[in-house]
Amino acid sequence: MATTVRRAVLTLPAALLGSDNPLPALRAPDGVHALDERARAGLPRDMARQIGWEPLRSLLPVRIRDGYGRERAEREFEAIVIENAHLRATVLPGLGGRVHSLTHLPSGRELLYSNPVFQPANFALNGAWFSGGIEWNTGATGHTALSCAPLHAALVPAPDGGVMVRLWEWERLRDLPFQVDLWLPEDSEFLLVGVRVRNPHERPAPVYWWSNTAVPEDAGTRVIAPAEAAWHFGYERSLRRVPVPEWEGADRTYPLRGEHPADFFYEVQDGARPWIASLDASGHGLVQTSTDALRGRKLFAWGSGAGGRRWQEWLTEPGTGGYAEIQAGLARTQLEHVRLDAGGEFAWLEAYGPLAADPARTHGADWAEARSAARSALDAALPRERLDEAYKAWRGRADTAPGERLATGSGWGALEVLCGGHELPGTPFEESTLGAEQEPWRELWRSGALPAPARPEPPGPSLVAPHWRDMLETAPADPRTEFHLGVAQWHAGDVAQAVRSWERGLALAPSRWPLLRCLAVADTLAGDTERAADRYAAAFEDLAAESRDEGEPWAAAESALGREVLEALLTAGRLAQARAVWDRLRPAQREQGRFRLLGARLLAAEGHVAAARRVFEDGLELPDLREGEETLTEVWSALTDRPLPPRYDFRMRPEG
Repeated sequence: MATTVRRAVLTLPAALLGSDNPLPALRAPDGVHALDERARAGLPRDMARQIGWEPLRSLLPVRIRDGYGRERAEREFEAIVIENAHLRATVLPGLGGRVHSLTHLPSGRELLYSNPVFQPANFALNGAWFSGGIEWNTGATGHTALSCAPLHAALVPAPDGGVMVRLWEWERLRDLPFQVDLWLPEDSEFLLVGVRVRNPHERPAPVYWWSNTAVPEDAGTRVIAPAEAAWHFGYERSLRRVPVPEWEGADRTYPLRGEHPADFFYEVQDGARPWIASLDASGHGLVQTSTDALRGRKLFAWGSGAGGRRWQEWLTEPGTGGYAEIQAGLARTQLEHVRLDAGGEFAWLEAYGPLAADPARTHGADWAEARSAARSALDAALPRERLDEAYKAWRGRADTAPGERLATGSGWGALEVLCGGHELPGTPFEESTLGAEQEPWRELWRSGALPAPARPEPPGPSLVAPHWRDMLETAPADPRTEFHLGVAQWHAGDVAQAVRSWERGLALAPSRWPLLRCLAVADTLAGDTERAADRYAAAFEDLAAESRDEGEPWAAAESALGREVLEALLTAGRLAQARAVWDRLRPAQREQGRFRLLGARLLAAEGHVAAARRVFEDGLELPDLREGEETLTEVWSALTDRPLPPRYDFRMRPEG
C-alpha cells in the first residue's frame, strides 16, 4: 500500500477557545519550572549555565489565551491523515500541529494516549493547552505558546518519491522559524519526523525544543530508556540526580509508583543511541528514537496521589484512562536553553512506531536486562544506521519548496520576513498571509508611523523585538505609539523608560485605561500597592465609560482588567472599592470561575466567612486553573479547618 495523505475532519466534544486576553503580558512567567541561583549551585557547570541563560522576562509579544471554558459540544477540527499499510497518523494543523492519533493498523492498537475530548487547560506558556498525542514544544521551558494555534501546512516531495507533510511557523517568543516534516515511507512501521529550527538573525538565540508524547498509563506500564541515573524535578522546584530505576523505595520507571507529579530527565550516556519506550505488561507499546542531536529523554508521571489523579480527570472526560508522557529534547533537562549561533540551525530526525519485546525481560527486576531487551527490539525494527541514512535523505529535501497548501498559520512570520528580508528556503512566509493584526505594523515599517484606529477599540498586539522598538522610538509620539513603545521597553528590561513612555501617552490619550493598567502593573511589581490600586481603579472607571457592547474584544477586556482590579483592591485592603467594582460587573462576568473565587475572597474579607464557604460548597470551577497553582487550597484553608474536598485537590507537590 502506497503512502497516502488526505484531508479529513475530526469531530470531538470540545470547549471553545474564546478570545485572547487583550492586555499585554507584562508579568514574567510563573516560575513553576524555574531554579534560583542557590538551587543551581551544585549542578554540572554546562547544565547550570544553560539553565541560567536568557530566561523569559515576559511572555511578550504573545498574548495570554484564557478565554476558554469547560462547556463542551461536538465541534469539527481540520485534520491531515497520513497512512500506509502499517500506520495511520492524524495531525491537527490548527492546534499546533499535534499528532492526535497514531494507529498501528495490523493490530488496531492506538499507540498514543488520544484524548477523546478537546478541553483547554492552563498549561501552555501563554495559557490554553490540551493533553494527548505528540506535541512540538519550542520557545522556552514549558508547553509552547503555539499549543492551540494554527500552523502552516503543505505537501512536499518525500525522499522516497512519495509525499510528506510539512508544518512550519514563526515562533514569536524567540523570533525563530521552525519546520516539522512528517514522513511515512511506503513500507515503514515508523513515522519519521524531520525537525529544523533556524536563526536568521545576526545575534545568537536561546533555543528550546521538546517533543512530548502522551502514552496510555496503567499499573503495568513501564518506561524504559538507556540510563542508570536521572535528574528528578518536582513541583517543590528542586533538581537532583537520582538512581534509575529504584529511588526512595519504589521503581519510578512505572509511572504510577510515585505519589506526586514529577519529571525524570534521563542521563543518556554520550554516544549511546537516544531512545525511550513505553511498554505495557504484555511488552507492547510505543518507542521514540532520533538522530543524536536530540539528546534528552524524559518521563513525566502524574503519580498515584489525589492531586495528579484530579488533574487527569480535569483534562478529559469521566471514564477515560490516564496517561504519562515520554519526551525527547535538545538538552538534558527542560530547564535549559541551548545556544544557536547567528545564521545557524539545529536539525534532526525522529521516529515513532510500535515496539514489542519479551515482557519477562522488559518488566523483570534486572534493569540492565530490561534496557537490553527493549534496545534489541528497537535495533531489529529500526537499525540506527537506517535512521541516519533517512536523516541524510530528508536533509536533501528540507529546503524543497512546499506544494499544495493544506492549512494556513499566522501572518507574523510574513511580517518578520518582509521587514528583515530573511531568506528561508522550504518555509515560505508569504505576504498573502498578513492580516488585520499585522497591518498596523506593516504600515509602521512602510511609513514610519502607526496608523490611528478607525474607531475606539482595545489595543492590538504589541511587538517587542529590537528592530520594532527602534521603529517605535522614531515614530511620531502619539498615545498609541507611546503605549506600544512602553511595552517594548518593558520587555527589554528598561522599566524606568517604559513608565516614562506610558506617562507621556497618558497625558494626551483619549483612551486612558490601557496606559493606566500598564502603570498599575509596574507599581504592583515595584511593591507600591496603594498607587497600583489607585491606577487600577482609574483604569476600570475609564474602561467602564468607554466600553461598548460590541462583541468579544470589549468583553474580554472587561473580564481581564476586572480580575486584575479586584486582585489589586483586595491586596490593598480597599474592600468598599472592591465591592463597588464587583457590583458593576456584568452578571455573566460574575458567574465566571475567577470572578466567583474573587467574590468569595471579598466576602471573607468583609467578614462573611460562611457565605464565602458556600461558594465552594455550591461548586466552583476555574477553567484557567494554572499548573502548580495552589489558590484553591489557600483560600479553602483560610475559610475552614475542614479537609480540602477532593474536587478542589489539584496539589502537585508534597505538603510542607
